[in-house]
Amino acid sequence: MSASDQTFDVVVLGGGSGGYATALRAAQLDLTVALIERDKVGGTCLHRGCIPTKALLHAGEVADAAREADQFGIQASFNGVDLKGVNAYKDGVVAQMYKGLQGLIKSRGITTVSGHGKLVAPAGSGSTPAVEVDGTRYTGRHLVLATGSYARSLPGLEIDGERVITSEHALDLETLPTSAVVLGGGIIGCEFASAWRSFGVEVTIVEALPRLLATEDEESSKRLERAFRKRGIAFKTGKAFESVSRSNGGVRVTIAGGETIEADLLLVAVGRGPVTDGLGYEEAGITLDRGFVPTDERLRTNVPNVFAVGDIVPGVQLAHRGFQQGIFVAEEIAGRNPPVIDEAGIPRVTYSDPEVASVGLTEAKAREQYGDKVETVVYDLAGNGKSKILKTSGCVKLVRVTDGPVVGVHIVGSRVSELVGEAQLIYNWEAFPSDVAQLVHMHPTQDEALGEAHLALAGKPLHVHG
Repeated sequence: MSASDQTFDVVVLGGGSGGYATALRAAQLDLTVALIERDKVGGTCLHRGCIPTKALLHAGEVADAAREADQFGIQASFNGVDLKGVNAYKDGVVAQMYKGLQGLIKSRGITTVSGHGKLVAPAGSGSTPAVEVDGTRYTGRHLVLATGSYARSLPGLEIDGERVITSEHALDLETLPTSAVVLGGGIIGCEFASAWRSFGVEVTIVEALPRLLATEDEESSKRLERAFRKRGIAFKTGKAFESVSRSNGGVRVTIAGGETIEADLLLVAVGRGPVTDGLGYEEAGITLDRGFVPTDERLRTNVPNVFAVGDIVPGVQLAHRGFQQGIFVAEEIAGRNPPVIDEAGIPRVTYSDPEVASVGLTEAKAREQYGDKVETVVYDLAGNGKSKILKTSGCVKLVRVTDGPVVGVHIVGSRVSELVGEAQLIYNWEAFPSDVAQLVHMHPTQDEALGEAHLALAGKPLHVHG
């Protein structure tokens, strides 16, 4: 490769959701792009996160459907879980999506570089840092940092990959544990607890905070905890982890108060940390905050012409957030002046059974921001026909500013991840309850629950008591 071939309009370090979205959109806008990835394009989401975990959850849903078929008058038998077959299904989904993504990147004329990229100091004052891979430098007018995240642990808690594992190990298990302790009651912990319970595993979640999914609205947490109890998923909230030791081929976990729990393995699901260490960020002048890369609202770092997207940027660590940030940065570089992304307007989903979906502010956050000028309504899915058909329970909770728009939508129930798209529009378009109440929601659908909740908040409650 000649020196001129190593210079691009945009150099992207990291090929996950944020990185490849940046590359695809930048190429679409006729910018020359180099995409540098040390593993496989698609990143954590495609290979070790979103896609494989949701495949596991769907397999668990199928297992539950077979186990509970007689509720629907269907004669079927549940004979167990073939984890090898489940993994083959999961890996097949990932492989198909990976192949499609590779083809898409290739078709856009993006230069892909496989290897460990590291920032090197700019050639001159005011110049953008270059990225070096195996002795070759890739320079660009703009640099986008998209190096993603890794499964964190706690200080002193050693991951051995056998009895004490992370979510990445959990995706590659060859046999199911009989019992498991899940350390962390956030999204990852609740999703694995849900999937494993569907496969017949005895699960106990340990969470130091007062409730599961503590960043969600309190009503959503309450509904999820109620459903988990019904499913036989044990959880201990407000209990900090103290230690773990090996015991009879398994683990003994000690939590606050000296209580011990024995299980086959411990899944550590305490969040994800930023992948920035050892990549030359600080040496190149990039400001870090506990390993994260702070940016302004236009995703610019403190170094000119260097942007950051995805999990390394402080905020919710969601693939679709990184994806949208990538599009934003590409358009910003191309001079399109895209509108700033409202972090609160990004939908959040936990794909457990039941699912928990939300967008906007929780009631607590809304009251912090608006004081007493906040109104809420909770519509129970018990009044929704399609939810009855699906035999799911849950609710829609709306949070609005008095005489103002809806500022938060929170939904719990089976398949409610498919409802949060409308909720996103309601929040981001600053809709008033009366705006939504006049819309016709098809019957029978769970989507009706959104319409019914807005009818109630608009002062026209038809199926809401009180």
